[in-house]
Amino acid sequence: MAEVTSNNLFNLVEQAWDLSKAANDYVKNAGREVPAQEILNQVFLPSGFVDADKTQKEGGTPPKVFLKSPYGLQYRPDFKDWIPFRHGPLPT
Repeated sequence: MAEVTSNNLFNLVEQAWDLSKAANDYVKNAGREVPAQEILNQVFLPSGFVDADKTQKEGGTPPKVFLKSPYGLQYRPDFKDWIPFRHGPLPT
């Protein structure tokens, strides 16, 4: 997991939002329904920020992607988009 300090916490949240935007842009540019696995392979994994083992074990349905930080991305089927969520502890 990425080192989490109060100094870089905002950057880690921004990183999750940037990946969310990249996934949503990928789908928009594709102009079609895009399976979650394709987004994982084409957008999330190449970023280098994904904890692939945890994502594979705990991803579930709707899909969740765990980042190497306390954040991840969750697919919202009702909105057909990806949004950040927190899955790990924050510094105190």
